[in-house]
Amino acid sequence: MDAARWANEWGVNAGDRVAVAIAPGTGLGLAVDGRSTCLDGDDPSAIVAELEATVGPRWCWWDRSTADRLVADGVSVARCWDVLTVHRLLRGGWRASVAEAWARLHDLPLDRLPVEGQLDLLGGGDDGDADEAVRPDGYLRPDWIAGGWASSPERVAAWAAVVDRVVAMQHALIGQRPDPARTQSTAHAESVAEFLCAELTAHGLPFDTAEAQRIIGDAVGPRALDERSEEVARAERDAEVLRHVGPGADYDLRNPADVKALLRRASIDVPDTRAWRLERLADAHPVVPALLRWRKAERISTTYGYRWLDEHVHDGRLRGAWTSSDGAAGRMTASAGLHNLPAEMRPAVAADDGCVFVRADLGQIEPRVLAAVSGDPALVAATGEADLYAPVADRLRVERDVAKVAVLGAMYGATTGESAHALRGLEREYPTAMGFLADAASAGQRGDDV
Repeated sequence: MDAARWANEWGVNAGDRVAVAIAPGTGLGLAVDGRSTCLDGDDPSAIVAELEATVGPRWCWWDRSTADRLVADGVSVARCWDVLTVHRLLRGGWRASVAEAWARLHDLPLDRLPVEGQLDLLGGGDDGDADEAVRPDGYLRPDWIAGGWASSPERVAAWAAVVDRVVAMQHALIGQRPDPARTQSTAHAESVAEFLCAELTAHGLPFDTAEAQRIIGDAVGPRALDERSEEVARAERDAEVLRHVGPGADYDLRNPADVKALLRRASIDVPDTRAWRLERLADAHPVVPALLRWRKAERISTTYGYRWLDEHVHDGRLRGAWTSSDGAAGRMTASAGLHNLPAEMRPAVAADDGCVFVRADLGQIEPRVLAAVSGDPALVAATGEADLYAPVADRLRVERDVAKVAVLGAMYGATTGESAHALRGLEREYPTAMGFLADAASAGQRGDDV
């Protein structure tokens, strides 16, 4: 049966859920509402591409590996449902597996998850039919999870049926939420974000290598030929700072304590050497702007220099591994320093010919989102400033850095330390926003959606 005939006979329309299992050389497993089949074909991704173009369903799969396979085969989809991504949304946490997601949905103890090759010394020894995805004890077979599902068309169809069953169970859980439509919309968005991350990982960003080499060269000089020449260049950069405090200066600019001592020699006493604090003192002594320039050059040299180019830029593309949410903050992350690319390096990220690069500034995004969702008028007013923390600091009568720590601490649950006093000021000056955070925290503690 070809793809078009299958979609017509099964009544699949745009946006309908279609569970999929891709097994190159074996076929394409498809499942819809409890029915499953395997379409023959050496290139199952091509079948997905055909159905995407002619029908446009919502593709459902276990995890990122299917997205990676499709992207590698040049296939993009508009709608998808990633089981493990939705599992994290519903259950929380980051670490997840096919075995765990299945077990949690079926209320099976996680400490008894079977492992491939494990001998069941305590059980009765009845492992059931090896051609069934589910064992008699209710767990998924580890050998199927490890790839055994792809060994025959029958197994491929059965694996798609398992995905179909899991997605239906996740939809049932979403239906029990206080706002099912909103939760489902989030599940759709997070799944597509994970697919976009697969595309970003594979395709990378368009990158002008010549421009990057020029930027690096302006900051740290030409590419070092060996370790000795690299050490010489490093010493020369250090000397450009040390010369401003007189002869005999011997300070390690990479040691914060030494930097503070260096500044004291120039009659500048500061509690710390953070960039924003030093920028305010740029006119106090020539060593300060020299130190700020050195820091930018040092960052490029150590993190975004020639070695970084060699490791992450190939064929005019800057590549790193992208994920839609990390374990700590629950937000999109990327390796290769892509999230912290220095402003000086950003001109090297340039659109391909015939394309336009659309840039969105996400600076201070957390408090700006808080202002939008809470509707706190005072915080909304602060978002009109280029630096949101400055008006907040003015209202709280504290330094900007303290205000920033207080705002982020309130959002991430840090309520002690130097920002504790400022936190009380936030509750006084921004009661609507702080009340919104308190309600969200209570909802999370109850296990409700946040």
